[in-house]
Amino acid sequence: MSAPDPGGGALGDSYGIVAIAASAGGVTALGRVLGGLSADFPVPVVVVQHLDPRHRTVIAEVLGRRAKLPVLLAREGERAEPGKIYIAPPDHHLLIGEGGTLTLSSSELVHFVRPSADLLFESVAGSYGPRAIACVLTGTGSDGAMGASAVKSRGGTVIAEDPELAEFRGMPEAVVAAGAAEYILPLDEIASVICGLVEARTLWHSTSLATRNPMRPASKNC
Repeated sequence: MSAPDPGGGALGDSYGIVAIAASAGGVTALGRVLGGLSADFPVPVVVVQHLDPRHRTVIAEVLGRRAKLPVLLAREGERAEPGKIYIAPPDHHLLIGEGGTLTLSSSELVHFVRPSADLLFESVAGSYGPRAIACVLTGTGSDGAMGASAVKSRGGTVIAEDPELAEFRGMPEAVVAAGAAEYILPLDEIASVICGLVEARTLWHSTSLATRNPMRPASKNC
């Protein structure tokens, strides 16, 4: 059995994906988290924010003003690239497959919402296993708790905003109650923890490769 690493999973490959979910109060919270990720953040970020489907969304533009990374609305069949942020379009579930291929679905609502954090997290768990980070921010309801549990069960890392400090406590509280959260953090600490986890495992993986192959130098990517 592999030894545990700073990311909480089995020591092995570096992280491959960060998935974040929010609902009520989420645009502000997402701006603060995404704005805290460095311009050379080395993995894709996929985001579910519950939005009113009756109106044209400008969320990518709004978050793009805060983030150092490009922020895009996800498109069917697109491959998620490192260092980019992909937002689920209103009224579409967002899933990600092995290799980072994005899928949009207009299938039935899950917990009365579409897009669903649960579906996104479950797809992340199935495709990335211990290479996934899932993060649940402010929001009402319980969307994200089952999906976060799936990420944890596959060896991934789950972060919840501290429900006591969140603008709306329902979603992060459901994740904590399910026992899925490895980290329960104030909003302003989440970005630095995500970056620290990714950096720690990326450095371990690079150092391990360099040890096995001395001609290949280790690198720092976060």
